[in-house]
Amino acid sequence: MSHFAKVEDGIVTAVYVADQDWVDAQADSDKYTQTSYNTKGGKHYDPTTGLEDSGTPLRKNYAGIGYTYDSSKDAFIAPQPYPSWTLNDDTCMWEAPVTYPDDDKNYNWDEDTTAWVEITE
Repeated sequence: MSHFAKVEDGIVTAVYVADQDWVDAQADSDKYTQTSYNTKGGKHYDPTTGLEDSGTPLRKNYAGIGYTYDSSKDAFIAPQPYPSWTLNDDTCMWEAPVTYPDDDKNYNWDEDTTAWVEITE
């Protein structure tokens, strides 16, 4: 079984676990695009270990309802989380204007200050 995103007007409206025969039998079969939950940022990951492996990545990211499908990039793209974040054209993932701190603490993004704010509670 595979995963297929139903894309209507460039937006993912549903994701199905199905085989290709089921997709082919749909009256609107041209609206279905295969996706892989093992793909993130244009890389394939082993579902057991979570480590990058030699599998073939599919459409940059796993599709989710509300994602867009960019046919020119052949990529599923999540909704933009904050206005200040920009799309990385290679990974088709959104990036904050400031790198997430690498100090083993937890942070939330503060759009008003465009900064990561440590979670202290």
